[in-house]
Amino acid sequence: MIKVAMLSFWHVHARDYARQASEHPDTQIVAVWDEIPERGREEAEARGARFYESLQDLLADPEIDAVIVDTPTRLHKEVIVAAAEAGKHIFTEKVIAPSLLEANEILAAVRQAGVRFTISLPRLYTDYTGAFRKIVEQGLLGQITLIRARLSHSGGLSTEQNPEGWLPDHFYNAEQCGGGAMIDLGCHPMYLTRLLLGMPESVSATYGYVTGREVEDNAVSVLQYKNGAVGIVEAGFVNPHSPFVLEVHGTSGSLLYSEHDLKLLVRSTLQADGGGAWEHRANLPTAQPSAFDQWVEHILQGAEEAQGELEVENVQLAMDLTRLMEASNLSASRREAVRIDSLKA
Repeated sequence: MIKVAMLSFWHVHARDYARQASEHPDTQIVAVWDEIPERGREEAEARGARFYESLQDLLADPEIDAVIVDTPTRLHKEVIVAAAEAGKHIFTEKVIAPSLLEANEILAAVRQAGVRFTISLPRLYTDYTGAFRKIVEQGLLGQITLIRARLSHSGGLSTEQNPEGWLPDHFYNAEQCGGGAMIDLGCHPMYLTRLLLGMPESVSATYGYVTGREVEDNAVSVLQYKNGAVGIVEAGFVNPHSPFVLEVHGTSGSLLYSEHDLKLLVRSTLQADGGGAWEHRANLPTAQPSAFDQWVEHILQGAEEAQGELEVENVQLAMDLTRLMEASNLSASRREAVRIDSLKA
């Protein structure tokens, strides 16, 4: 049994990960630490776990094998590096850190310690992502020229039930979060665009502030590639009926998926009918295990086991996601394109 500690319940998905840890047959939550002690005590009591006032004391406990890090993004480097140096396996919410420089320091500590490190990139492992990867790799779309990906919700909008919106107030704190809609929701379409199109040369971002908060609630990042391809990543906290959308277009065809109807459509001049009609692909590949399940399996394999393909890809995509988010934030603030190779490493 893997003994797990929850490090903070700051993130909106922290309780989801706690539930996964409680329900998984190979993990047990035994301890909690939180940068807000009152919140941590309450969560620990609800789970029958020990609460630690001191992060250092928790990490010094030899009974604890692994940690789930859901602190504010600005604390990721401090907390994850400390956990790695204490020999704890680490699962964390995206992004790795607000900047590439900090992410590299985190990764160096993880590699030095030899612990298992997995970042939550949930849409990477879905059935539709598996289908997109397969179709793109088959060359059915020809040369990819454009990807458009969008994820949005209404968390920032005022309603009778939630006058300030249903997202917690701290999700609008720039210092804690490192940004708003783009670094939160935009992460998912961003890593999918990176997965299917690779890393761009530069990023140009525009952020909007519909509700007048400290961080953006309406955002677009445009990824520009050397071969002329373009990636468009959209995110927002101000759209009640905007489904997740993923489109890939190429010189030979197009591939579409939207959560409004859960249909994956492909049309290509390389198909038998010459692209005369849209084809609905109903039989999608089996979804891969969740990032959390993969992390547990990596731990059970043992630290001496070489990293598998999925583990390596997870970290690489998360590192690239950090690059792209830092470039987007810099572009929006400077109002100019930011080259990826200009980021401090």
